[in-house]
Amino acid sequence: MTQQVPSTEPELAGVRNFRDVGGLPTVDGRRVRHGVLFRSGHLAHATAADVTFLSSLGLHTVFDFRNAADQRLEGPDVELPGVRNVNLPLTDPADGAEFWKMVREGDLDQLRAALADGRAAERMAASYRVMVKERAAEHGQVLRALAEDSLPALMHCAAGKDRAGLSIAVTLLAVGVERDAIVADYLESNAAHRRYKVSRGSSAPGGTSPEVMELLNPLFDARAEYLAAAFTTMEQTWGDTDTYLAKGLGLTDTTRERLRERLLD
Repeated sequence: MTQQVPSTEPELAGVRNFRDVGGLPTVDGRRVRHGVLFRSGHLAHATAADVTFLSSLGLHTVFDFRNAADQRLEGPDVELPGVRNVNLPLTDPADGAEFWKMVREGDLDQLRAALADGRAAERMAASYRVMVKERAAEHGQVLRALAEDSLPALMHCAAGKDRAGLSIAVTLLAVGVERDAIVADYLESNAAHRRYKVSRGSSAPGGTSPEVMELLNPLFDARAEYLAAAFTTMEQTWGDTDTYLAKGLGLTDTTRERLRERLLD
C-alpha cells in the first residue's frame, strides 16, 4: 500500500475534515507539494481561531461545491480576508433537498424503503457516476483555474467527502498521482474526527437509534466503491483517464504540465 508523507494537521473547532493533500506520490516519482492544495468540509461554522489558521495558509481561492440547499441548511462560508470565494455547485451526492429532508426527519419505514438492502450505497455510487458525466465542465473549470492563478486553494463541499473528494481525486489524476494514493487520501474522510455530524431532528421518529444510524451510514461513509464507480465511469465513457481529461474536461497538454509545475515538488 502506498504510504503518504505525514503533515501537521491542525485541530479546527468548527471545520471538519480539513487536510493538506501534500505528500502524495506520483507515478513518476514526484510528490504533491505541501501547502498548495487543501480540502475540508464547509467553512460556515469556522471559529475565530479557525479563521486565523485558515488565513495563515496564504490561500488564493476557496472552491465551495455546495448548492443553495446546502447553504440554506449550514449557512454561507465565513469570509477569509483577501481570499477569493468561488461557489461552483456540483450534483448533490444524495439527490438534493427533498432526500435530505427525509434523512433528517423521516420515520423508520421511509428510511428502510429508501436506504435498506444496499440502496443507500448504490445511491451514493450513482451520484459519483452522475458527477463524472454531468459535471465535467465544472471540473475542467476548476483545473484550469488551478493552472492559471488559484493556488494555494481549498476545495470543500458540506462534508468534504463526496463533491470535494471527487474534485480532489480528479485534480490528483491530472497530475499523475498514484491511484492507490488517491484512494487512500479519499478514505481518510472516515476517521472519527473527520466525519460529518449526522443531523436528525429532535422529533424525528427513531432519532439516532442504532437501526437508523446503520441505514444512514452509507451516506456518510467514504467507500472505495464510490470512487471506483467514478473511475469506471471515466473509462467507460471516454475510454481512459487521459481521454477523459483531454476531451471530457478540455485540458490541453500545456495545462496539465502547468498543473504539474504548480502542484508537484
